[in-house]
Amino acid sequence: MPLNDRDYMKNPPPPRRRAWRPTSFGDFALNPALVLIVINFIFFIATLAREDIITRLGLAPILFAERPWTLFTAMFVHSGFWHLFFNMVTLYFFGTFLVRLIGSNWFLLVYIIGGIAGNALYLWLGEPFSLVIGASGAIYAIAGALVVLVPRLTVRLYFVFPVPLWAVVLIFFVIGSFVPGVAWQAHLGGLAVGLIAGLFFRRRIRVDFYR
Repeated sequence: MPLNDRDYMKNPPPPRRRAWRPTSFGDFALNPALVLIVINFIFFIATLAREDIITRLGLAPILFAERPWTLFTAMFVHSGFWHLFFNMVTLYFFGTFLVRLIGSNWFLLVYIIGGIAGNALYLWLGEPFSLVIGASGAIYAIAGALVVLVPRLTVRLYFVFPVPLWAVVLIFFVIGSFVPGVAWQAHLGGLAVGLIAGLFFRRRIRVDFYR
């Protein structure tokens, strides 16, 4: 038997490329979007008990040097129930969808970085004596990633009108840019992070998810 026919003399097989698999929730796994929603509601209840929590955790550019943690905490406080409600409804539907595509850890990373980036852009471009709060920047990051990953995804605007996701994101971003009191800078920062993340994941995710 020739030496080159023996098993230990053969070249090892090339390493297999592992396929990127979406994450599905097991029986005992937690949906990170739901966890974030619960956290946001806990913060909201706390603000009802103590209103000064909003000013302590919200991002005021003029006070950032004294309260640098607000770059992170501002995404967990909201100005009222409806502000919280609409953000959390969007987070649930978009967030749950994205988690199944990229997994829990990556989802949380996109959410947190998107929220911080949105607040950082507001810190740079926003009014220095204003106060910015809310999860909109983080949610725009989730929406931006989905726009790249599933460009043909159709959502029902106000649960009635079927509209492409990219159009919904564009419509709300443009409208929000002209509404007084809306931090469009935070939306833009979060959206930019989401679009970049979407491009990153699109090269790794299976083709059938976005065609």
